[in-house]
Amino acid sequence: MKIRISFFAATVAVILGISRHSPAQSFSSPENAFPTYFEEVRTAERRHFDLWDRDMYGPILVVNPQTRQVYSNFPDAGGALVRRGDIYEGFLPENVNINNTVVRWNGREWAMVMLPLPNYTKIRISLFAHELYHVVQPSLGFQGYSPDNSQLDEKNGRILLRLELEALRKALETPSTTEMKKGLTDALTFREYRYLLYPQAKSTENLLELNEGLAEYTGLIVSDMTRQEALYYFERSINAFVRYPTFVRSFAYETIPMYGYLLRQTDRYWNKDIGPNTNLSDYFIRAFGLNIPSHLPSAERAIEERYDGKLIRAEETNRESIRIRQIATYRKELVNQPHVEIPFKRMNLTFDPRNVIPLDGKGNVYPTIRVTDDWGILDVRNGALMSPRWDKIIVSTPTSIDDSNASGNGWTLRLTSGYMLLEDYATGNYILTRKKSVP
Repeated sequence: MKIRISFFAATVAVILGISRHSPAQSFSSPENAFPTYFEEVRTAERRHFDLWDRDMYGPILVVNPQTRQVYSNFPDAGGALVRRGDIYEGFLPENVNINNTVVRWNGREWAMVMLPLPNYTKIRISLFAHELYHVVQPSLGFQGYSPDNSQLDEKNGRILLRLELEALRKALETPSTTEMKKGLTDALTFREYRYLLYPQAKSTENLLELNEGLAEYTGLIVSDMTRQEALYYFERSINAFVRYPTFVRSFAYETIPMYGYLLRQTDRYWNKDIGPNTNLSDYFIRAFGLNIPSHLPSAERAIEERYDGKLIRAEETNRESIRIRQIATYRKELVNQPHVEIPFKRMNLTFDPRNVIPLDGKGNVYPTIRVTDDWGILDVRNGALMSPRWDKIIVSTPTSIDDSNASGNGWTLRLTSGYMLLEDYATGNYILTRKKSVP
């Protein structure tokens, strides 16, 4: 997570690269550093023109999230950016959300990346290349889908994903082609068993992997990591990933770069062989020439202890009891008790993909999220419920309301002129609505 996902008229910006790109220190003189950084990625993109048969270098916004100051390699059409030497500088308005994402602003579509940037050149290039890929992604035929993958917050779904990643880790580490194929067979056996338990997952996981997985793979290849660097990169990434609060929106950044990196050893341009209707699991099974066992339950049981199955199951059993209590709390505050319902009109939002929590068919809870819309700006730090149709968001009952602001437990709402929160006395809920004009 391009990182941007379109639902109805909405542009959803998702934090990308957090899991795989270590931040650096802030810059004392960014105007001196950025020409070098922009040139690094420009050179890398042109060197890898043949990856997608196009030069993906284009407009970039590097943003300081504390000050909203931006540094760019291109001017904007609205004149908000001023040339300073070899770069352009300015400030983003409050209604533009800040994240590692793609954003339409002042006449251009930009790859946006937040400060601080990674210290290491190749990780930094990978981050830029990921977002630049999302800019051209529609022209390659791939849409920015982000379907629900609630199975990856359930105990068995998480166990099988973690086992898949451990098998991929072994496949990456071995110099033996035979052992690599064994690890890949085990990894895809865990995956296919997950699909047996959760049949819808074969489609929903694939859609996110075609979106964020291909973007992350592109960043990896454009960065030109050596084998040793790539293995270290994957090792650190897996170790960080398994500690995330949830996997439902972040798994694709892990899986496709690893499968793709292994396949690239024998098929350098496999990515140009797929399209928006390709199922990547089926594709990898064929491309690697694997034979997946026909009886998946017994096959999974026979191999899981190669990958610390007992430890993973114990950890996930403990997590499950915590998850059940957490879901009960969110259901009480955001469904059963009086709450605030805020409909979307032309929303733009940002959230952290590492902590999205499915809520039993009611949608997903976003512990941290920022939403901008015609009605104003909503900042949430303690949980908001997104409806399954992405047409409204729900927060807990307000503790303070005035003409232009409202707040509650872990959230604040700044309203633009003409909007208000209105209480429904029959239910106790509050609805955001337009003020009626007085004749």
